[in-house]
Amino acid sequence: MTEENKKKNIKAELEQAEEVFRGAVALKENGFFKDAVSRFYYAAFHTLRAALLTKGLEPKTHEGCDRLLHRDFVKPGLIEMEAARIFSTLMKYREESDYNPFYTFTKEDCNSIEAETRRFIDDLRGYIKRAGYE
Repeated sequence: MTEENKKKNIKAELEQAEEVFRGAVALKENGFFKDAVSRFYYAAFHTLRAALLTKGLEPKTHEGCDRLLHRDFVKPGLIEMEAARIFSTLMKYREESDYNPFYTFTKEDCNSIEAETRRFIDDLRGYIKRAGYE
């Protein structure tokens, strides 16, 4: 991937992340809590994909993204362990919201998940900016 393509793809992932985040907030405000939780995860996921692209990494799976987050960002000290914990929790919540009909989320749960997602996005965008890609 050329540097120009890398920058273009990072920008596209970040734009997608912000759009999905806004959609998640709208879903939450309209009482669609399980759908909001799933979309909050995808906002974090797209932000993580942008960060991984700064290192030329393009994992094929969600689990691969999680592993690379730990290996390439937490271990070298580029981001705090708390950000990785947030992503892992969001991934678990997304699986519950998408596949477990008995799992429920309240508006208060969603408010907390929204705040955690925003923190994750902001942490990774900080790294992306420091790396010279934003």
